[in-house]
Amino acid sequence: MNTYEQRLSLLAEMIEFARVDGELHERELEFLALVARQLKISQDAFIELFRQPYDKIVIRDENQRIHQFYRLALLMQCDDVRHDEENKSIHELGINMGLNPAAMDRVLKMMAKAPNGILEPEQILGAFREQHN
Repeated sequence: MNTYEQRLSLLAEMIEFARVDGELHERELEFLALVARQLKISQDAFIELFRQPYDKIVIRDENQRIHQFYRLALLMQCDDVRHDEENKSIHELGINMGLNPAAMDRVLKMMAKAPNGILEPEQILGAFREQHN
């Protein structure tokens, strides 16, 4: 991510997504805290994102949008339960990011089959590149 504001926006989007099923599971919170540390978001700023809505910033770079989609998909798996609200929400978020729905479905299916839902970056990017042809 280029700017601190963009990183805050990404994390705010993830927090909003984590709450879509009506609860915030402890493992989801731990995952969000890990992402916050990776994005170099301070603990105070992280906590404030739970209190105040943050304006979303559009991600222009497609690879960054794909990366954010994957983060959201990992977050969705944290509590080991896939809620209908999460499935609907992740598709809406991906479409709003301009991502191909077929590629998103392919990534989600690959994650469901993979141990711990973890995929290699080449697999994720490959699913989206296939849809470009």
